[in-house]
Amino acid sequence: MSLAGDRAILNSIFNPLLPVGECVYQEDIPEEPQDCEEISPENEEAKNHEIKGIRAADTGDIETAVGFFNRAIEIAPARASGYNNRAQAFRLQGKVDEAMTDLNTAVQLCNGKGRAACQAYSQRAMIHRLHGNDNQARDDFQAAANLGSEFAKAQLVQMNPYAALCNKMLHDVFSKLQRGECADV
Repeated sequence: MSLAGDRAILNSIFNPLLPVGECVYQEDIPEEPQDCEEISPENEEAKNHEIKGIRAADTGDIETAVGFFNRAIEIAPARASGYNNRAQAFRLQGKVDEAMTDLNTAVQLCNGKGRAACQAYSQRAMIHRLHGNDNQARDDFQAAANLGSEFAKAQLVQMNPYAALCNKMLHDVFSKLQRGECADV
Protein backbone atom coordinates (compact mmCIF):
# COMPACT_ATOMS: atom_id res chain seq x y z
CA MET A 1 0.00 0.00 0.00
CA SER A 2 1.35 3.42 -0.88
CA LEU A 3 0.59 6.92 0.25
CA ALA A 4 -0.94 9.54 -2.01
CA GLY A 5 2.42 11.35 -2.24
CA ASP A 6 4.14 8.16 -3.36
CA ARG A 7 1.48 7.62 -6.00
CA ALA A 8 1.91 11.21 -7.23
CA ILE A 9 5.67 10.68 -7.59
CA LEU A 10 5.16 7.39 -9.42
CA ASN A 11 2.58 9.05 -11.65
CA SER A 12 5.09 11.80 -12.51
CA ILE A 13 7.67 9.17 -13.40
CA PHE A 14 5.38 6.95 -15.47
CA ASN A 15 3.44 9.82 -17.06
CA PRO A 16 5.92 12.72 -17.30
CA LEU A 17 3.88 14.59 -19.90
CA LEU A 18 0.82 14.99 -17.71
CA PRO A 19 0.42 18.07 -15.51
CA VAL A 20 1.20 17.46 -11.84
CA GLY A 21 -1.86 16.09 -10.08
CA GLU A 22 -3.53 14.68 -13.20
CA CYS A 23 -3.37 10.95 -12.67
CA VAL A 24 -3.52 8.20 -15.24
CA TYR A 25 -1.50 5.67 -13.24
CA GLN A 26 -3.31 3.75 -10.53
CA GLU A 27 -1.70 0.91 -8.64
CA ASP A 28 -4.91 -1.08 -8.32
CA ILE A 29 -5.47 -1.39 -12.09
CA PRO A 30 -4.99 -5.01 -13.16
CA GLU A 31 -2.29 -5.69 -15.74
CA GLU A 32 -4.68 -7.57 -18.01
CA PRO A 33 -8.34 -7.25 -17.18
CA GLN A 34 -10.14 -10.56 -17.24
CA ASP A 35 -13.69 -11.20 -18.35
CA CYS A 36 -15.98 -13.04 -16.00
CA GLU A 37 -17.89 -15.34 -18.29
CA GLU A 38 -19.16 -18.82 -17.83
CA ILE A 39 -17.35 -21.70 -19.43
CA SER A 40 -20.08 -23.30 -21.50
CA PRO A 41 -20.35 -25.15 -24.81
CA GLU A 42 -22.17 -22.13 -26.28
CA ASN A 43 -19.43 -19.71 -25.27
CA GLU A 44 -16.73 -22.02 -26.62
CA GLU A 45 -18.59 -22.38 -29.93
CA ALA A 46 -19.05 -18.60 -30.10
CA LYS A 47 -15.31 -18.12 -29.47
CA ASN A 48 -14.51 -20.48 -32.33
CA HIS A 49 -16.72 -18.45 -34.69
CA GLU A 50 -15.02 -15.26 -33.51
CA ILE A 51 -11.60 -16.75 -34.24
CA LYS A 52 -12.78 -17.64 -37.75
CA GLY A 53 -14.13 -14.10 -38.12
CA ILE A 54 -10.83 -12.58 -37.02
CA ARG A 55 -8.96 -14.74 -39.51
CA ALA A 56 -11.32 -13.68 -42.29
CA ALA A 57 -10.87 -10.02 -41.35
CA ASP A 58 -7.09 -10.46 -41.34
CA THR A 59 -7.27 -11.60 -44.97
CA GLY A 60 -9.45 -8.61 -45.86
CA ASP A 61 -12.71 -10.55 -46.18
CA ILE A 62 -14.72 -8.31 -43.88
CA GLU A 63 -18.13 -9.49 -45.11
CA THR A 64 -17.30 -13.09 -44.19
CA ALA A 65 -15.90 -11.89 -40.87
CA VAL A 66 -19.18 -10.12 -40.07
CA GLY A 67 -21.01 -13.37 -40.87
CA PHE A 68 -18.88 -15.29 -38.36
CA PHE A 69 -19.37 -12.57 -35.73
CA ASN A 70 -23.14 -12.60 -36.37
CA ARG A 71 -23.16 -16.36 -35.80
CA ALA A 72 -21.12 -15.97 -32.60
CA ILE A 73 -23.64 -13.43 -31.31
CA GLU A 74 -26.57 -15.71 -32.24
CA ILE A 75 -24.98 -18.56 -30.27
CA ALA A 76 -23.98 -16.50 -27.22
CA PRO A 77 -25.88 -13.19 -27.25
CA ALA A 78 -24.78 -12.31 -23.71
CA ARG A 79 -21.05 -12.45 -24.62
CA ALA A 80 -19.58 -8.97 -25.11
CA SER A 81 -16.59 -10.12 -27.17
CA GLY A 82 -18.68 -10.93 -30.24
CA TYR A 83 -20.10 -7.41 -30.28
CA ASN A 84 -16.61 -5.93 -29.91
CA ASN A 85 -15.30 -7.93 -32.84
CA ARG A 86 -18.29 -7.18 -35.03
CA ALA A 87 -17.95 -3.48 -34.17
CA GLN A 88 -14.37 -3.54 -35.42
CA ALA A 89 -15.51 -5.14 -38.67
CA PHE A 90 -18.30 -2.58 -39.01
CA ARG A 91 -15.74 0.20 -38.54
CA LEU A 92 -13.67 -1.28 -41.34
CA GLN A 93 -16.78 -1.23 -43.53
CA GLY A 94 -17.48 2.39 -42.61
CA LYS A 95 -20.65 1.46 -40.71
CA VAL A 96 -19.99 3.71 -37.73
CA ASP A 97 -23.54 3.76 -36.34
CA GLU A 98 -23.69 -0.04 -36.29
CA ALA A 99 -20.26 -0.15 -34.66
CA MET A 100 -21.36 2.28 -31.93
CA THR A 101 -24.49 0.23 -31.25
CA ASP A 102 -22.39 -2.93 -30.82
CA LEU A 103 -19.85 -1.15 -28.61
CA ASN A 104 -22.59 0.23 -26.38
CA THR A 105 -24.05 -3.28 -26.13
CA ALA A 106 -20.64 -4.73 -25.25
CA VAL A 107 -20.15 -2.20 -22.43
CA GLN A 108 -23.66 -2.92 -21.08
CA LEU A 109 -23.25 -6.70 -21.23
CA CYS A 110 -20.06 -6.68 -19.17
CA ASN A 111 -21.19 -3.87 -16.86
CA GLY A 112 -18.21 -1.74 -17.90
CA LYS A 113 -15.71 -4.24 -16.48
CA GLY A 114 -13.14 -6.64 -17.86
CA ARG A 115 -11.23 -7.00 -21.10
CA ALA A 116 -14.30 -6.67 -23.33
CA ALA A 117 -15.27 -3.35 -21.71
CA CYS A 118 -11.70 -2.10 -21.98
CA GLN A 119 -11.64 -2.86 -25.70
CA ALA A 120 -15.13 -1.44 -26.26
CA TYR A 121 -14.28 1.80 -24.46
CA SER A 122 -11.09 2.17 -26.52
CA GLN A 123 -12.89 1.53 -29.82
CA ARG A 124 -15.72 3.85 -28.89
CA ALA A 125 -13.25 6.56 -27.87
CA MET A 126 -11.49 6.29 -31.24
CA ILE A 127 -14.80 6.77 -33.05
CA HIS A 128 -15.64 9.78 -30.87
CA ARG A 129 -12.20 11.25 -31.51
CA LEU A 130 -12.46 10.75 -35.28
CA HIS A 131 -15.75 12.65 -35.21
CA GLY A 132 -14.33 15.50 -33.13
CA ASN A 133 -16.18 14.56 -29.94
CA ASP A 134 -13.11 15.00 -27.75
CA ASN A 135 -14.92 15.14 -24.41
CA GLN A 136 -16.69 11.84 -25.06
CA ALA A 137 -13.44 10.37 -26.39
CA ARG A 138 -11.59 11.48 -23.27
CA ASP A 139 -14.26 9.92 -21.02
CA ASP A 140 -14.07 6.59 -22.84
CA PHE A 141 -10.26 6.61 -22.96
CA GLN A 142 -10.27 7.31 -19.21
CA ALA A 143 -12.63 4.37 -18.63
CA ALA A 144 -10.35 2.11 -20.71
CA ALA A 145 -7.26 3.44 -18.92
CA ASN A 146 -8.91 2.68 -15.58
CA LEU A 147 -9.31 -0.90 -16.81
CA GLY A 148 -5.59 -1.09 -17.65
CA SER A 149 -5.33 -0.07 -21.31
CA GLU A 150 -1.86 1.33 -22.04
CA PHE A 151 -3.15 2.48 -25.44
CA ALA A 152 -5.88 4.53 -23.76
CA LYS A 153 -3.37 6.03 -21.34
CA ALA A 154 -1.18 7.10 -24.25
CA GLN A 155 -4.18 8.60 -26.04
CA LEU A 156 -5.10 10.59 -22.93
CA VAL A 157 -1.60 12.02 -22.81
CA GLN A 158 -1.80 12.97 -26.51
CA MET A 159 -5.17 14.64 -26.00
CA ASN A 160 -3.88 16.70 -23.07
CA PRO A 161 -3.21 20.26 -24.31
CA TYR A 162 -0.45 20.80 -21.73
CA ALA A 163 1.29 17.63 -22.84
CA ALA A 164 1.04 18.67 -26.49
CA LEU A 165 2.57 22.06 -25.70
CA CYS A 166 5.33 20.46 -23.63
CA ASN A 167 6.06 17.94 -26.41
CA LYS A 168 6.34 20.75 -28.96
CA MET A 169 8.66 22.78 -26.74
CA LEU A 170 10.88 19.78 -26.04
CA HIS A 171 10.97 18.90 -29.73
CA ASP A 172 12.00 22.46 -30.61
CA VAL A 173 14.76 22.50 -27.97
CA PHE A 174 16.18 19.14 -29.02
CA SER A 175 16.03 20.11 -32.69
CA LYS A 176 17.99 23.28 -31.96
CA LEU A 177 20.50 21.32 -29.89
CA GLN A 178 21.04 18.85 -32.71
CA ARG A 179 21.61 21.68 -35.17
CA GLY A 180 23.96 23.43 -32.73
CA GLU A 181 21.75 26.51 -32.50
CA CYS A 182 21.29 26.52 -28.74
CA ALA A 183 24.48 27.24 -26.85
CA ASP A 184 22.62 28.31 -23.69
CA VAL A 185 20.61 25.11 -23.22
